[in-house]
Amino acid sequence: MARPPARLGSPRHVRLSELAAVWTGAERSGADVAVVDCTHDSRQVRPGWLFCALPGAHYDGHDFADAAVRAGARALLVQRFLDLDVPQLRVPSVRWAMGPVAAAVHGRPAERLSLAGVTGTNGKTTTSYLLQAAFEAYGWRAGLLGTVETRIGRQRWTSPLTTLEAPDLQRVFARMRKDGVRAAAMEVSSHALDQHRVGGIVYDVAVFTNLAAEHLDYHGTIEQYYYSKSRLFTPEHCRQALVCVDDEWGVRLASHTTVPTVTFGRSPRAQARITRVVSDRRGVRIVLDCADGAVELSTRTVGAINATNLAAAYLAARALGVPPEAAAHGIGHCPAIPGRSEVVDLGQPFLVIVDYAHTPGALSAQIGTAHELTGPGGRVLVVVGCRGGRDRYKRPDAGRAAVDADIAVFTSDSPGREDPRAIVSAMLTGALGLPERTVVVELDRAAAIHRAIAMAGPGDVVLIVGRGHETTQHLAGHDIPLDDRKEARAALMAHGWAGSHPRLRRQSSVPR
Repeated sequence: MARPPARLGSPRHVRLSELAAVWTGAERSGADVAVVDCTHDSRQVRPGWLFCALPGAHYDGHDFADAAVRAGARALLVQRFLDLDVPQLRVPSVRWAMGPVAAAVHGRPAERLSLAGVTGTNGKTTTSYLLQAAFEAYGWRAGLLGTVETRIGRQRWTSPLTTLEAPDLQRVFARMRKDGVRAAAMEVSSHALDQHRVGGIVYDVAVFTNLAAEHLDYHGTIEQYYYSKSRLFTPEHCRQALVCVDDEWGVRLASHTTVPTVTFGRSPRAQARITRVVSDRRGVRIVLDCADGAVELSTRTVGAINATNLAAAYLAARALGVPPEAAAHGIGHCPAIPGRSEVVDLGQPFLVIVDYAHTPGALSAQIGTAHELTGPGGRVLVVVGCRGGRDRYKRPDAGRAAVDADIAVFTSDSPGREDPRAIVSAMLTGALGLPERTVVVELDRAAAIHRAIAMAGPGDVVLIVGRGHETTQHLAGHDIPLDDRKEARAALMAHGWAGSHPRLRRQSSVPR
């Protein structure tokens, strides 16, 4: 999938004086010129655009303003006036102002969409895909923005960020409106909320899935992480909220929201309660007791952990006006979600699942689900690593969670410039003192996947976690093509499984 072009939709012409009215305290210098688009990236500038001089952690956009002007920028959004012969709009914070300004440049397109924002540590992607399927089942042309991809109808692009920077985000919304999109489901990351990328957007419904320690390399503490997430559930950003109260953070959020809120989940305190969950190799089926009565919902995505995602998608679809039958039908017929409990099946007598789970809590939940999916005498084999440069403290916890599997293969994830051996060593410390388990160390991830599949036998579940849909591994400063799903297929074929007529494969090399 290619990335979207910089220019989407037909040009608008918005004067600098109109943009100055968007942000209290803005000061204008120079002529009242009109701009047709905006960007914070000087390399993306086209003639007639507004360049947003965004200060960052490593670079200051003000230093690239001259290059932007040479590329055709007609005006600048700045925090200090620059000695450049071009109209400028000065604001106290480009970071804070950029979202509302970008929305104004594009005519506030999000206001003409039925828009759902989904946040939480786990489940954002699955919930968003299920919700988009509900929109389409009702006949709405739908959009999707998230970790895996950006979709406008049947057009798809890879997503460089879970939540795009404000100018890119508003440009996509403008394209959606031009292409007749009626509703969109969007993942909203904690980084995006902290960095005000969704400034100028008010979601018709905001969804909270759950919260666990994650991104603490950025946020510092889980309290700050929670605070960033909670910003979505204010009148500034949403009209109504759906909050899962199956963890303490959801309970806390539900008690503090200042917009109309419906709680959901398995908890007895939930207003919309999941009263029954059936999980097997065909998918998940639940009964949701809500305002519509006892509603039966299903998904082809395996794993009981998806029960709350089912409920969230249904409730969000209903909140946006999708009838019950269409919402349930769309969710039930949603195709496989890339890298989210994605089954790799070439006819082998064991289950192979690729998933994005990369936090200790998500890993533990996936392993618990995998145990439920094993056949008689079956085992769970997990292939797991930890990402380099992020949340070093959670590596022992990930190792501790991994040994709940019958066999744990510790390997690399995307170590970046870190030594994969050091990462795995930290994971191994989490297994010290626990009941004896079979732990295998294989630093080469492709080899680790092949090794786990070679050990699998009838009734087993092989769980490959951490990277999901990703197709590139970052290793020692290099980008290496690596897709867990392709490696799993290659391993299955290497051991004789190639579709509906597999050859007789050799017995497992590990005693059962």
